[in-house]
Amino acid sequence: MKLLSFSKNGQSSFGLVKDDAVIDLKSKFNQQYASLRDLLAVDNYLEKIQSVADSTPDYLLAEIQFEPVIPNPEQIFCIGLNYADHVQETKREVTEKPMIFMRLSPSQVGHEQALLRPVEAEQFDYEGEIAIIIGQGGRRISKEAAWDHIAGYACYNDGSVRDWQRHTAQWGPGKNFYKTGAFGPWMVTSDEIKANEEMTLLTRVNGQEVQRATTSQLIHDIPSLIHYISTFTPLQAGDVIVSGTPGGIGLKRTPPLLLSEGDVVEIEIDRIGTLKNTVKNDA
Repeated sequence: MKLLSFSKNGQSSFGLVKDDAVIDLKSKFNQQYASLRDLLAVDNYLEKIQSVADSTPDYLLAEIQFEPVIPNPEQIFCIGLNYADHVQETKREVTEKPMIFMRLSPSQVGHEQALLRPVEAEQFDYEGEIAIIIGQGGRRISKEAAWDHIAGYACYNDGSVRDWQRHTAQWGPGKNFYKTGAFGPWMVTSDEIKANEEMTLLTRVNGQEVQRATTSQLIHDIPSLIHYISTFTPLQAGDVIVSGTPGGIGLKRTPPLLLSEGDVVEIEIDRIGTLKNTVKNDA
């Protein structure tokens, strides 16, 4: 199943994608759940959704505004340097443990929404990634049990303001400018993507392919990330783990390929779909 968050006439909701339309789950469940995150926290959420899956759709996808898949995650964990070719292009070293930084919710937009290029920066870059959305929470989750804690997967653009990222050894400012990252267009539930099933990720800028990788190339695989993160903090339903970007980032290309107003960035994952955003200069 494909689940998404959206707004219609200024009202936020979430739903089930059905062909080119969406079933409004917030309405179907009589406002019982305020957000998709709240629904994912229910033990039998897949059965609940399946019970209304044959309903007549409420809106066409063309009629809604996409929001980030989880607009209000409690925690967003981003993994740095998790593909060997990206480690090489940045002249770093492979770390024994995952390198982690945090993103904040206001730094995200949904599918087809504008990515804002900050006026204070000159180096706005793309990073195509696979996002993992947590369903069942937990603490000290074993690698063997990790797959059971995944609600689904989505496309993610970890948009990065490189000059601000390099102000200090801490990357936070460059990774959290308002509306510089994108998350969508929907999540595909984990019952449709088997444990260890290989996914292919690619990034395009203005139609040109600039990144391509598969999950088999991850240095720290998905169960390892869930185990490591849940060791130092409890994971909760709706938390997001952004698993890292492969080589080919704009700053390290020759010549550099940095984003300007009007550029179109697409993040495609073969088992999920395509996240598409256009860059706009921030006011």
